[in-house]
Amino acid sequence: MLSQAGLFLFDALISFFTFVLLLRFFLQAFRVSFRNQIGAFVVQLTNWLVVPLRKILPGFFGFDLASLVPAYLLQVLLLLAVFSLRGSSDLLASDTLIGLILWQGMLATLRFSIYLLIGALFLQAVLSWVSPYSPLAQPVSQLTRPFLRPIQRLVPPIAAIDLSPLIAILLAQLVLMFL
Repeated sequence: MLSQAGLFLFDALISFFTFVLLLRFFLQAFRVSFRNQIGAFVVQLTNWLVVPLRKILPGFFGFDLASLVPAYLLQVLLLLAVFSLRGSSDLLASDTLIGLILWQGMLATLRFSIYLLIGALFLQAVLSWVSPYSPLAQPVSQLTRPFLRPIQRLVPPIAAIDLSPLIAILLAQLVLMFL
């Protein structure tokens, strides 16, 4: 019981930092300004890790590996903790299990990225209806625009209602089914 509670707290902490690191990665990848509430929060929370890692992990084709690699490694660490707490520590020496954990870590990181996209799409849709001039509307719109534009070309607004966020969320959930 105590190990389950500890694993739950560890999972919550790892998931939160994975989410923030991936958010930093995507904000930078989509050239979203960090001069807003979201950007300032993300930068202040992750600078202690990302700035020193940039000396070791340079960018790759404009992508910030110093944000992406720690997010992946946190997921691998979580999977290692889960396997070791479930009594599989003797199996951890197996090359097959290590390969499986590394693969599952990549899939978990991809899942987190899609959950982040779904959350941003949902937030963007709500903000467009409730408060389109909110300070959060611009960065969220910049984050979701690359995913919504192709859909908006195919599905125009119907009675001035943009259905592209709904379609994008459905497509993202479809991708999650395969992951």
